[in-house]
Amino acid sequence: MKTIVAAVDFSDSTPGVMEAAKAQAAAFGAALHLVHVLEPEPSYTAYGFTPDEFPAMHVFQEEARKRAGAKLTELATACGAEAKLLEGSPLHALMDLVKEVGAEMVILGCHGHGMVASLLLGSVAEGMVRKAVVPTMIVPVRKE
Repeated sequence: MKTIVAAVDFSDSTPGVMEAAKAQAAAFGAALHLVHVLEPEPSYTAYGFTPDEFPAMHVFQEEARKRAGAKLTELATACGAEAKLLEGSPLHALMDLVKEVGAEMVILGCHGHGMVASLLLGSVAEGMVRKAVVPTMIVPVRKE
């Protein structure tokens, strides 16, 4: 195993994902790519508006990108990983990155929101397991 991708969302699942990713990368002597995916900026064109009519949304997206980039760089530096800040659908962006870097394992967290939340909101972890093309490790949130 030469390449591992670990996805973080800066939630309470991130410490467990980081711990598992570092351990797996060390065990295999693998390169580690740490990724965070930002949801794309909403489009109001379906409602007849332009982004210029909602400048606050653009400012919010830029601030989110800046903060996520800084946090991701901090985490990646701490574990010797390469940081990848992506934008789009989290599941699709993650799957594309796995192919792009030739990853042989994916590590991500699971929030454990329950069946109803997963049905309504979807689940990146569940989607990765269903559509996995490489081994996928799901790290549960630690309950203290």
